[in-house]
Amino acid sequence: MLSTPKKHRNLAELVVAQLSERIREGALQPGDKLPTETEIVVEQGVSRSVVREAISRMQAAGLVETRHGIGTFVLPPPPPAIMGIDPATVMTVRDVIALLELRIGLETEAAGLAAARRSEAQLLEVRAALAALQQGACRGEDTVELDRRFHLAIALASGNQYFHAILQHLGGNIIPRARINSARLTHADPVRYMEQVGREHEQIVDAIARGDAESARAAMRLHIGNSRERLRRAQEALEAAQAGSPV
Repeated sequence: MLSTPKKHRNLAELVVAQLSERIREGALQPGDKLPTETEIVVEQGVSRSVVREAISRMQAAGLVETRHGIGTFVLPPPPPAIMGIDPATVMTVRDVIALLELRIGLETEAAGLAAARRSEAQLLEVRAALAALQQGACRGEDTVELDRRFHLAIALASGNQYFHAILQHLGGNIIPRARINSARLTHADPVRYMEQVGREHEQIVDAIARGDAESARAAMRLHIGNSRERLRRAQEALEAAQAGSPV
């Protein structure tokens, strides 16, 4: 006999409650991998569809993050203060530039700490995120989420949950092309633009792998700073053209 939609929702809520309690009590720490789908089915005595709905709800609540092909992992709790930053207000080029300036401060230090503190497992995740991003770019896919995963992996490797929580809260906005076509706005060749970004990413990862905190900071500052400067120059040129002034 098939479960009714209401019963299905109730069962999913029970699974969410059970897993959330384990997170609150510390049995599952930030960065820990949740039991597999099969394990949860056996533990809770529910169907796979119930487990999938429960995981989906926990993702929406910002409790966990699923990494395709790897598993679902517990996320750090977001600090209350970041709720004052509304990602929905990031609309214009100037908003994106302002967010990049915030990221320079945050992610430069996060990269340095990641170089000093990262575990081998965290380095593997950073490398995996970079590889997925490079493969997606080669296939001509939309790589915003893959790019975001890369930056979140570095923030998590910093060992400071607040770096990760703030970037997680900002969502896809941390990647400029999620809001604007950076290559078109700056009149850059899209292929060369992504190649340059790719080289910058590799420099960051190489420094983190070597445990070179200062080089990691410098590489991250250069990477985000380059994005900011490209957009700043393009915005100034656009405003000058609209005003009828020479560029």
